Amino acid sequence: MPEKVERLRHDYLRHDKKFPHVWCPGCGNGIVLGSLIRAIDALKLEKDELVLASGIGCSGRMPVYVDLNTLHTTHGRALTFATGIKLANPSLTVLTVMGDGDATAIGGNHFIHAARRNLDLTAIIINNQIYGMTGGQYSPTTPYGSRAATAAYGHIEHAFSIAELAVTAGASFVARGTVYHAKLLDKLIAKGISKKGFSVIEIISNCHTQYGRRNKMGDPVTMMQEFKDRAVTVEKAAKLSPEELADRITIGVLTDIDKPNYTEELQKIRDIAEKNR
Repeated sequence: MPEKVERLRHDYLRHDKKFPHVWCPGCGNGIVLGSLIRAIDALKLEKDELVLASGIGCSGRMPVYVDLNTLHTTHGRALTFATGIKLANPSLTVLTVMGDGDATAIGGNHFIHAARRNLDLTAIIINNQIYGMTGGQYSPTTPYGSRAATAAYGHIEHAFSIAELAVTAGASFVARGTVYHAKLLDKLIAKGISKKGFSVIEIISNCHTQYGRRNKMGDPVTMMQEFKDRAVTVEKAAKLSPEELADRITIGVLTDIDKPNYTEELQKIRDIAEKNR
């Protein structure tokens, strides 16, 4: 094992929790975990100053494996727990990891209002277009016409885009990557963590067990190859027509703006209130 990989494994994983993990062989969650660890290491962040919160689902197990301050919270509520932590101790770097259903179905209201408030948090959302752990039910990102446990004859609802929703709701930083583009993912996560304000990194991933199997999409390698074939950078996407972009995955930074964030604005109110006591 390369020396750097061994060091990262030793420094950032809980040695009594690493194996056996709960993820299916070929699951993209392991790639996301690797990117997250490499991003944290590249930023030289102190582990004691980091908090990682998750909700429920396959991605919800990630805090179990990393040697940080962690919370495995209730379904759809990772951002509410993270908000409380950040407001109680603004010096902490607070991250959340969620699935597409966890973040945008039961957690949808929390998600759009965290973006609207521009809370100083980083939301990593693994989008595999399905509820993977609970049986393969369709989620808000399941494509129209796809099959799921709750759509045996084809899904009749239309999916929305997590990243574009975050931009519209007011997040300071929004990016999208895929589990195929791991090196880009390292950079996007690092940029999101470094950004003051609400950062969203949507990560397109494969659930070959629940989504791929039902939709005859092949094994994990085949599904990841599709991410490679369909991906187009933000820069190239700007030169394509809507028709050319119809079945593409736009990757890269979608928005990166500076605006007042809730954490700092609240501190100003606290300071004023303290002076007027």
